[in-house]
Amino acid sequence: MTIPSSAAHLQRFKDELTSHLDWFAERGRKVRFWWRDDDAVKPTKLLDRMLDLANRHGVDLALAVIPKDATEALAKRLAKEPRAWVLQHGWQHKNFQLKEKREKAAELGSRRDPDELIAQLADGKAKLEDLFGDKFIHAMVPPWNRIDPKISRRLLEIDLPGLSTFTWHNFPRAHQVQSHIDILKWKKHVRFIGWESARLRFDLQLTRRRNIRLEPVGLLTHHLAHDEGCFEFLEEFLAIAAHHDGAEWPDVKGLFAQ
Repeated sequence: MTIPSSAAHLQRFKDELTSHLDWFAERGRKVRFWWRDDDAVKPTKLLDRMLDLANRHGVDLALAVIPKDATEALAKRLAKEPRAWVLQHGWQHKNFQLKEKREKAAELGSRRDPDELIAQLADGKAKLEDLFGDKFIHAMVPPWNRIDPKISRRLLEIDLPGLSTFTWHNFPRAHQVQSHIDILKWKKHVRFIGWESARLRFDLQLTRRRNIRLEPVGLLTHHLAHDEGCFEFLEEFLAIAAHHDGAEWPDVKGLFAQ
């Protein structure tokens, strides 16, 4: 039995992605994509690589920034980046759920006092507005992609109508723009999910978009945790998806305004 090589898996991924996008182009349709990257707080060489990818391929990059740790250096780095935008990533990216009860990690979860938390989030929003100005989009990205419903309902109180979490099937509410495909495998040691897993995840989402026309496919990355496999994936994926007639990349501000 012949085990497919990494090169073979890569080629299969590229062939299937192209085939899906061909299907849309042949029917005069386009799949919409968007790209969210989490946990930015300061300039790094890894972030530089992400910004270079966005610029070279002409796509927006939405950075979920942690307000408590966000730096003026990051604001200066992004000030002249036409493709970079900022979303709010909680306040401090700290888990308040109880591990002993096997609760999944969350900063905006059920263990928080809602009034205290909303006040923290309001402070975080004010800091991001001060640092990033018009680059800040009024949207919350909950750390670990989890938010208690009572907190979610109160985001409008502090002028944060936008919301982005992670799912593979949920059609969002107004001003909610989901991410669907995380390119990292988190268990044991963090690494790229691999070409075959990437192929299967995109196959699911692009097949669904044949019937669900409006929801963009959300790519989720975490630049600080990337290995070379992640950057190779982004190069190969964007070389196709950012330039194909069957795909489009709406501006991120416009997505959250819908």
